[in-house]
Amino acid sequence: MRLSQLWLNGSFLALVLLEVGCNSTSTDNTNTTTQSATGVWSGTDSVSGLGVTAIINSAGQATFMRSDGVQFTGSAQVSGSSLAVTVDGYPDFNATFSDGSTYGIGTLDGTVSSGSTLTATLTFTTNDNTSITGNWSLSYEALSTTSSSLSAISGNYTDTVTGAVIAISTLGVMSGQTASNSCALSGSVSTSDSTTNVYEVAYSYSGCTGTYAVLNGVQFTGLATLNPNLSPAQILMGVTGASGTTGDKYAIISSLTAS
Repeated sequence: MRLSQLWLNGSFLALVLLEVGCNSTSTDNTNTTTQSATGVWSGTDSVSGLGVTAIINSAGQATFMRSDGVQFTGSAQVSGSSLAVTVDGYPDFNATFSDGSTYGIGTLDGTVSSGSTLTATLTFTTNDNTSITGNWSLSYEALSTTSSSLSAISGNYTDTVTGAVIAISTLGVMSGQTASNSCALSGSVSTSDSTTNVYEVAYSYSGCTGTYAVLNGVQFTGLATLNPNLSPAQILMGVTGASGTTGDKYAIISSLTAS
């Protein structure tokens, strides 16, 4: 379920991914303004040369997607212009980090300027004790200010990697089927802040066969954003989840094209 292409700025980019949040508030007694990380951000990692895309909602839930399919998720904390995120990291489903592990933990520390720039330094270690570092320089995407609503995101979509046909109703009900591995998807899409182009996603699979059978019953949650400027429109979505029986952790990045 790895991506081969992602969109941003109205055109395709080779595997680009990322996310962060918090609303702007003023602190009168210090005369400092807390910046906001809410929105969709994109840029590059100067250490690896990989692209990074971030989606961050107004509650601070964040997902950072790297162009090699690795996803880092956490809760973004902003104080003044300082950004701090404790992250869990996962390769895309059915892939591994270079050492063969499938999970790790780390931190992101940096700065953010509302609606402008976000920079962060990644310090991360896999479960097999391999260190991964990064220096990210991201810019705010104009599509972040597009209003979000269930009517806007509703429709029929096709997963560009798996070929799954996904339907989203005007009530936010999400369902789909993948012919190649028999996976049936059932879940929901919602938006907690209609002023920002960020959606919350939750779904699970059933009936999966073969390699994908381990995903049956796993509850996935994450974030998505809609690019209505493309023709057809596209959804970029990143989710993570853990098996209730084995505890194994999984992540999936999806690019869905309206049909």
